Amino acid sequence: MRVDYSTLSRTIHALTEGETDPVALMATIACEVHHADDRFDWTGFYRVTGPGVLKIGPYQGGHGCLVIAFDRGVCGAAARTGEIQLVDDVDAFPGHIACATSTRSELVLPVWDGAGKLLGVFDIDSNQPAAFDARDAEQLADILRSSFASVK
Repeated sequence: MRVDYSTLSRTIHALTEGETDPVALMATIACEVHHADDRFDWTGFYRVTGPGVLKIGPYQGGHGCLVIAFDRGVCGAAARTGEIQLVDDVDAFPGHIACATSTRSELVLPVWDGAGKLLGVFDIDSNQPAAFDARDAEQLADILRSSFASVK
């Protein structure tokens, strides 16, 4: 099953309309995205909890890493650079952190509040190599942008 981004966007908007609590938004988005596509094995958020530190937030799937420094792994790269990380082969990514040995590819998107402050990153792992493409990144970035716009 491949995600229908139009339906997913409408569903998330309907479920989160008026919500400003970032953790509530993260929990709902992680659940909806995780169940929208068979490629998504682990779907969740890492929250900025201090300078250069991400800690696990709401997620779906097996256990994730509890703490990730901005200078480590794909999630750290997304937080550090503020840029989407689309990784076809995690084994080829310098400094990749293997929270799950089954992960073959990864898509990580920075998450900003309405004032432009980095809240964390949204991480999607797949057990398939090259599971994600630019369309996935663009559509998910749009969902995150609209969902977190009212968080201050």
